[in-house]
Amino acid sequence: MKTVFAPTSGMTPVDTSYCPGCSHGIAHRIIMECLEERGALGRAIGVVPIGCAINAHHFMNVDMCESTHGRAPAIAAGIRRVHPDKLVFTYQGDGDLASIGAAEIVHAAHRGEKFTTFFINNAIYGMTGGQMAPTTLIGQRATTAVDGRTVEQAGMPLRVCEMLATIDMAVFVERVMLTNPAQVRRAKAAVHKALDIQEARKGFTFVEFLSACPTNWGYAPVDALKWVEEKMAAYYPVKNFRTVEL
Repeated sequence: MKTVFAPTSGMTPVDTSYCPGCSHGIAHRIIMECLEERGALGRAIGVVPIGCAINAHHFMNVDMCESTHGRAPAIAAGIRRVHPDKLVFTYQGDGDLASIGAAEIVHAAHRGEKFTTFFINNAIYGMTGGQMAPTTLIGQRATTAVDGRTVEQAGMPLRVCEMLATIDMAVFVERVMLTNPAQVRRAKAAVHKALDIQEARKGFTFVEFLSACPTNWGYAPVDALKWVEEKMAAYYPVKNFRTVEL
């Protein structure tokens, strides 16, 4: 018999705690596959703050560290400086990174910290109850914006990639989405590229994943993926914003 597919050893053989249709599981697998393919599972360290992925250490088969809300970049910077031979990453949601952790990510990028951030943007607070996030779209409903976000009340949604791409030492910035196999392959290529640049010690690397949150959006999983493609990607364009030559 020929093996045509096998689970990655980067994921532990347990069920995740994520809702049906959630994109976290896809993002987890992509990142862990990349680390496995590089032979780097034994020298990778992940940092996860408060959020839906708070239990990622149960699923990702690498050394993991928990941080306080928004502070994963500070922890990752310290780990990478003490262990320059490791591959270090943060895995952060939009409520965490783009709100309470906004200053942390900006200054880590300004310093050119040699770790990679994987940013899960589902345009809403997930674990804490579906509140409006900095990335919530105009008109999108949330538990703290029952009639939909408005410019007058909350301003425009924050485009994190576009912001970080203005920083000199943010040397790789790319936005991807996880809505179909072709997009998943593009996302995986971006993860590999970010890790290549981290290993070359060129500067800070950042990959944003446009992700579905069917539960807090109130959509069926298939409809949530369509919403990512039709609504989110219209405001958050999927592309590479900045890369450095190796």
